[in-house]
Amino acid sequence: MPRAGLTADTVVERAAELLEQRPDDELTLAAVAESLGVRTPSLYKHVDGLPGLRRGLTLRAKASLGAALAQATIGRSRADAIRSLALAYRRWALEHPMQYPLTVPVAADDDEADRAASVAAVEVIYAVLAGYDLVGDDAVDATRFLRATVHGFVSLESAGSFKLERDLERSYAALVESVVTALETWRAA
Repeated sequence: MPRAGLTADTVVERAAELLEQRPDDELTLAAVAESLGVRTPSLYKHVDGLPGLRRGLTLRAKASLGAALAQATIGRSRADAIRSLALAYRRWALEHPMQYPLTVPVAADDDEADRAASVAAVEVIYAVLAGYDLVGDDAVDATRFLRATVHGFVSLESAGSFKLERDLERSYAALVESVVTALETWRAA
């Protein structure tokens, strides 16, 4: 019988906390179990071993990032929405540096839950791009551009690769304004 109060969600949530709190430690079922005050076999009632736990972490990370993007763009359009989305993306990635890489891989063809979590975040971007009349193939191209640009900056920043003496906030703001400019002229290109 599962321990009262212990669910798959609580196991995954605790694993996410441990991942962020102990970035140099390998995430194990034993560590998660110990932090929850249970024995390792108890976790198997809630997650399908370490692969199941990792999948749960991926789903949670993708859903959390998607929710942050959606929240950031509510009631906003065009440049305001792009700026807010880009800031929320970076903030989420920097606040969750160990979970952020889990948001990058494409879902497996047979994993509907992962695909749904991935699509939810992309749909937020499509909705913002619709304000620029970018739909269909244009929306796909613009989404790839936006994601590659923001992800590139965030990935380099997270890796500590920006050592030049220039304010990162200023650099990121310039990057975002360049994205806004590009999107405003996208259809003319």
